[in-house]
Amino acid sequence: MNCTAAIEERRSIRKFSRREISMDSLKEIIRCGGLAASGMNVQPIKYIIATGIKADEIFPHTRWAGYLKGKGSPTFEERPYAFILVLNDNNLRKSGYELDAGAAVQNILLSAVSMGLGTCWLGAIDYEDITVIAQIPDDYKLICAIAVGYPAQKSISEPSKGDIKYYLDEKGVLHVPKRNPDEIILKIY
Repeated sequence: MNCTAAIEERRSIRKFSRREISMDSLKEIIRCGGLAASGMNVQPIKYIIATGIKADEIFPHTRWAGYLKGKGSPTFEERPYAFILVLNDNNLRKSGYELDAGAAVQNILLSAVSMGLGTCWLGAIDYEDITVIAQIPDDYKLICAIAVGYPAQKSISEPSKGDIKYYLDEKGVLHVPKRNPDEIILKIY
């Protein structure tokens, strides 16, 4: 799969099959996160992989698909196989790490889709509770979580018609409107 195809195929997946993902695969997508651009090459972004019982403990502290009003949350059988917790190492960078994290997360999302995995980048999480559950040391700050699993949902992008709210159709396909280039390019010089 080429880069453009991975970008076009990558959508947030909120329903997964509970198939096991090898630890080698999870480490590989994190390796790709570590290859992302990093200011001054400091590389302050670190990760925790949570599977099994630990993933089940984290799940209740996540919120899913606000636009779908309760229809976007996975059932027990549809939960992700793993969560990747994305952290900042405060010993390496105390501020300005957000760009590093964004680049790393995007690499992870694209790497996962190229391996046939689905992901959902989660910022609507209970940061304090997950910090305790995952025993995150004081020197680290939880930035976000990424749900990872084999997709059990079809999600497609489509041109925006003025409304960017994603929605489920009658077949359960998630439609994600995206603005076209004319809407997002402010100026061309």
